[in-house]
Amino acid sequence: MPSPLLETRNLKKYFKTSSGLLHAVDDISISIGAGETLGVVGESGCGKSTLGRTVLRLLAPTSGEIFFDGERISDMSDAQMREKRCDMQIIFQDPYSSLNPRMTVSEIIAEPMIVNRTCGSRQEMLDRIDSLMETVGLSERLYNAYPHELDGGRRQRIGVARALALNPKFIVCDEPVSALDVSIQAQILNLLMDLQDRMQLTYMFITHDLSVVKHISDNIAVLYLGQCVELASSKELFAQPRHPYTRALLSAIPVPDLSARNTRHRIIRGEVTSPIDPPPGCRFAARCEFAQAGCTAETPALHEISAGHFVACPWTGDIEYP
Repeated sequence: MPSPLLETRNLKKYFKTSSGLLHAVDDISISIGAGETLGVVGESGCGKSTLGRTVLRLLAPTSGEIFFDGERISDMSDAQMREKRCDMQIIFQDPYSSLNPRMTVSEIIAEPMIVNRTCGSRQEMLDRIDSLMETVGLSERLYNAYPHELDGGRRQRIGVARALALNPKFIVCDEPVSALDVSIQAQILNLLMDLQDRMQLTYMFITHDLSVVKHISDNIAVLYLGQCVELASSKELFAQPRHPYTRALLSAIPVPDLSARNTRHRIIRGEVTSPIDPPPGCRFAARCEFAQAGCTAETPALHEISAGHFVACPWTGDIEYP
């Protein structure tokens, strides 16, 4: 079996606060095969974006291991990572604040090529800019336009072109469509999927929208307060969600069907456990309608309940969902 392009083992990222250590990413082990997409979902504050930035080494991990293309990068120096980052890029959530307002479209796309000296001549760089603009659907007339002159969809296309400038193998898509209108979301998603097919790209697709992640992901990891509570293929997760938190998330997806108006929605009640020095036990226990006495005794580990389907709940097989 081929080794994954990206793999993390017991990855942790903690932040020091005046009240203690904030466990943003806590003991996450995932792998992404070449040409695949791993969707990372969860509510705001669960550690999705921190995970994406940590695997790229934009944030230094507190502990754990990160492997990229067979090499351990978690301990690499800044100079070594600079070389690696040609193969690892990111598309940011906000298509406006992530772009330099004082640079034109062509200058923004050219910047990574200039910094990494990937073009042998100015003409080669100009040709590359033209090619990238055409690839992501940006008109030639926007060559000297500034970000404030464009709409959100075109700005995000600039972000995509910038991420592709160095011919990466792996791209973290950090909620790339959440700030866009629904019709524009579909265009950007179709663009990302088309680029993946043409260039054999590997994605970590971070989002809070399960209806979006369903169509683009091969596998999905569900995060809750820094921990992965369920990991499965996209098809399996939507057909047989097993963790109570995953089922609650899925029940919140709007269904455009009047016959579904009487469907029971799983409302999550209770207070969110503090991510600062959390006590042992399941972090979802305080909000789980199926919680038992043992749930607060020790932190549950991911275990495989069927081929490729992992859940961090020891009572999964005993829960009878109405």
